[in-house]
Amino acid sequence: MNKGIIIEEQGEKTFDFISKFLNTEDKSMEVVKTTTMFNILKLTENKSGIVNLNKINDIKKMNDFFKVINQKLEEDGVFIGCVETKVERRRRLFKKYPIGIAQIYYLFDFIFKRVFSKLWLTKWLYFFVTAGRNQVISKAEALGRLVYCGFEIIDEEEIDNINYFAVKKVKYVDDLKEPAFSILFKMNRIGKNGKLINVYKIRTMHPYAEYLQAYVYSINKLEKGGKFKNDFRVTTWGRFLRRFWLDEIPMIVNLLKGDLKFVGVRPLSEQYLSLYSNELKEKRKGIKPGLLPPFYVDLPNTIEEIMGSEMRYLNAYSLNPFSTDVSYFFRALNNIVIKRVRSN
Repeated sequence: MNKGIIIEEQGEKTFDFISKFLNTEDKSMEVVKTTTMFNILKLTENKSGIVNLNKINDIKKMNDFFKVINQKLEEDGVFIGCVETKVERRRRLFKKYPIGIAQIYYLFDFIFKRVFSKLWLTKWLYFFVTAGRNQVISKAEALGRLVYCGFEIIDEEEIDNINYFAVKKVKYVDDLKEPAFSILFKMNRIGKNGKLINVYKIRTMHPYAEYLQAYVYSINKLEKGGKFKNDFRVTTWGRFLRRFWLDEIPMIVNLLKGDLKFVGVRPLSEQYLSLYSNELKEKRKGIKPGLLPPFYVDLPNTIEEIMGSEMRYLNAYSLNPFSTDVSYFFRALNNIVIKRVRSN
């Protein structure tokens, strides 16, 4: 029964993807095609799996919908759904219309359905006109929302220009504070003595991207310089800001507050810091992080080289704090100005 419905609605490839994670003949799994929570809430018992064949682009209150799915799944239950991502949407429009018309259409489509839907002043107009249907969603936002709502990403696959995802329930969620979408935001980072500090930056990633750090590392590892390889969470304009450190300007607030010093190891998230050796973690605890890291002096490529660079700096700083920071400042300045080293 379920097999026939899935193949008729979405095709053989989609059925093959779903079959990797769920037994479609299992009576404890449910296949729906809905945009409303009502059709999920009416399920009489918790399910081992729920498949929604409707794109999440048409769901007005996505987080609430995902939370209801979460509640209706058994422990470790699987939810499979689909989304037309921003990239896939652009591809579809440019295939449908001549290039000149497609560029104009895509620009206004993006402004109204992506920008207006996020701004406080225009959000009401967007939902009044569209009722929340056909939203423009990045892959990072779609997957990030799922993690935020208590799921772990198992797999994803693009089929016929639609991104299908399979996620597993890992925790129950109830009331969650909605993340802010403002261009200026704060990130939780580890400061001196292991204290959690808020580091201010200009947003360079898609909404909800911060919930995907572990997932991105698991699929892409790190590239040269210690950044995540092929990081789809970063926006196009965000890459420009990062290249010229413009996103880090608000960190001056942290400098004035005393959370950071001018030269020092980079303030890291708990997930990224977990990649470091225990010895380096302990070394880091005794000294404030900094705005200008030793990375720009040694230009390391791998995570091992980054750890070695930070260890050399910390050892030198513990012996001669002032002269070490002065030396690192001018050596970093030389690499930035003369060698034109840039952040990724």
